[in-house]
Amino acid sequence: MMPLTQSVLDGNRLALARLLTQVENNSPEGRSALADLFQHTGKSHLIGVTGAPGTGKSSLVNQLALHYRKSHDKKVAIVAVDPSSPFTGGAVLGDRVRMRDLSGDNGVFIRSMASRGSLGGIAQATAIVTQVFDAAGYEIIIIETVGAGQSEVDIARLAHTTLVVEAPGLGDDIQAIKAGILEIADVLVINKADRPGVENTERALRTTLELAHPTRHVFRHHGQTMTVDGADTNAKLWIPPINKTVATEGKGIVELAESIAKHAEHLRQSGDWTARDRARLGSEMEALLQETLMARFFDSIPQEKYEEVFQDVLNRDLSPFEAVKSLLDGRAGVK
Repeated sequence: MMPLTQSVLDGNRLALARLLTQVENNSPEGRSALADLFQHTGKSHLIGVTGAPGTGKSSLVNQLALHYRKSHDKKVAIVAVDPSSPFTGGAVLGDRVRMRDLSGDNGVFIRSMASRGSLGGIAQATAIVTQVFDAAGYEIIIIETVGAGQSEVDIARLAHTTLVVEAPGLGDDIQAIKAGILEIADVLVINKADRPGVENTERALRTTLELAHPTRHVFRHHGQTMTVDGADTNAKLWIPPINKTVATEGKGIVELAESIAKHAEHLRQSGDWTARDRARLGSEMEALLQETLMARFFDSIPQEKYEEVFQDVLNRDLSPFEAVKSLLDGRAGVK
């Protein structure tokens, strides 16, 4: 086992920070350390927090982390996926500014990551970063997404429990319905519940839940319905509770944490915990497989050959399907 890996397992924060950087940069040392650490994963509760901009997600995450530290003495890691700068590719890092209440607590580790243009606001490296935190002994890992509002469903592939955060007075009764992310919610949160219009927001959420609620005995993965051997298909369905909070004042946080705990217990009893782990790791393997195969392909073919075939596509002499077939068959450029 690498010295850096052992230091991470021993709780060394500096070693953890160094390893996270190596993992994000996809360095050989990072990949080697991940291989050593993987056997120590699988213990953390991954909580995703998503929702439209302006709903107060960062304040909510801040209060949740404080609750888990003060009331349960659990180690908490926060992965804040920030929008990438279109000029530098770096993250805005605004979440760290808003989470100053957690500074100085050795039981909390905050890592901001750039989304790097990733659809759904989840950087490809985020799943691997959560594995590092898991192995390092962080019992609660909170992943806060960009809040782009359209493609946040990617969070459901990563988290055990997904919070969809709403707030009254954003110009629409329910932002999540419009964005198509309500269906991924395990817990619905109406933050800023001291604002006017909270009753309308809650009413609209309840109406939507009554009209259609997805079955929680199965897990949708790449359009396929996945089931888990041994899962209790007769278990009671999970209906997402609606929690009202005022994060800036810490109101409703205890009740929200109770809803999250109840959902975790439901997942374990119904077999869905295993289903979500299976889907998450399957998705990660597929992404890595695609990346590796693409790299091997481009290593095996001269760049000029690829450009030649691509030019044929641009000239409409070859369809993209024919071009790919010719490249894979080793007959690049042959029409």
